Amino acid sequence: MRKYFLIILILLVTACSSKVQDTPKSNLNESNSNEEVPVKLELFEQYYTLAEDKMEDMTLEEKVGQMFLVRLNKKTITSEITKYSPGGYIFFAKDFTSETPASLKKKMDSYNALSKVPLIYATDEEGGTVNRVSYSTNFRKSPFLSNQELYKNGGFSLVLENEQEKINLLKTNGINLNLAPVADVSTNPKDYIYKRSFGADATLTSDYISKIVNLNNKEGLATTLKHFPGYGNNADTHTGIAIDKRAKETFENNDFLPFKAGIESGVPAILVSHNVVLAYDENYPASLSVAIHNVLREDLEYSGLIITDDLAMDAITKYTNGTESATLAVLAGNDLIITSDFDHQYQAVLNALKSGALDEDIINLAVKRILAFKYAYGIIK
Repeated sequence: MRKYFLIILILLVTACSSKVQDTPKSNLNESNSNEEVPVKLELFEQYYTLAEDKMEDMTLEEKVGQMFLVRLNKKTITSEITKYSPGGYIFFAKDFTSETPASLKKKMDSYNALSKVPLIYATDEEGGTVNRVSYSTNFRKSPFLSNQELYKNGGFSLVLENEQEKINLLKTNGINLNLAPVADVSTNPKDYIYKRSFGADATLTSDYISKIVNLNNKEGLATTLKHFPGYGNNADTHTGIAIDKRAKETFENNDFLPFKAGIESGVPAILVSHNVVLAYDENYPASLSVAIHNVLREDLEYSGLIITDDLAMDAITKYTNGTESATLAVLAGNDLIITSDFDHQYQAVLNALKSGALDEDIINLAVKRILAFKYAYGIIK
């Protein structure tokens, strides 16, 4: 009797086992179908309510002003702040060589005292061929070396040690947005952008970008990846129009990778180049192209600030008239417009709004993101 009981038990176990093995994978997945999928928040979304509350007390003119990152002109800055309420100012080397840390702080404090909304103070401190603050011996004994050179001499440990010193210098002297690092992929010393790049392939450049963004975010200094969608071997857009004839696959498999790495690390700002990228838009430079901005927002799922390169650069002035470019930049999807011609470009955007050529919803979305960024990085306390 016991023998028959064991045989029956074995047959039952075997039958149950076969049913589990025969269960289709789709049925196994169904058991998890009711689990909540984490919702991906936009980069500054937790500050949107604060931003919206702030916007309730702002006029349309003040909102338009917030969209401009203005090249500093000490002769006009006080009148600009009170009249236009700009989002912030960008400092160049000459703005530091004439100052000391004490005098610069005094002026920055006075500018903020005039401004209804605390200002972004930005600069390009890349290291190597582009330095603004460390170019002046009043702020550092010598300019920062390029990260490309530092990596060759001491690997990432030396790069990050140098980056920490750079962060400390910028924060100590009131800079809250660094228009760096350069995320362009270049391995050819003949390329215009090579000396400013990391000088490595897309994989190593991506690793570099992740490390730089993570360290800056940890220390509370905002960074900017540039120059989306990737400079490649194109000519200098400061002095003329650059036409990029590369295929989409080149961007997707190479140039986009460091930008993706930065986005995944939470980079708060990305600057778009003035290159005309034929694979995406034959009619407009990247900075004025809806198609290029859609790649950033939709394909790469980027929700931070998008910034133009300076609209006074030759690649833009030779492509459009001076005031039209600012309106096109807003229509394309930029949040912040870097300009050396603030008065005229501000008025052009305001006129476009009043005429109906621009929708106020576009302005509100950009300003909400700008203000939320300012809360996120402690610019607005």
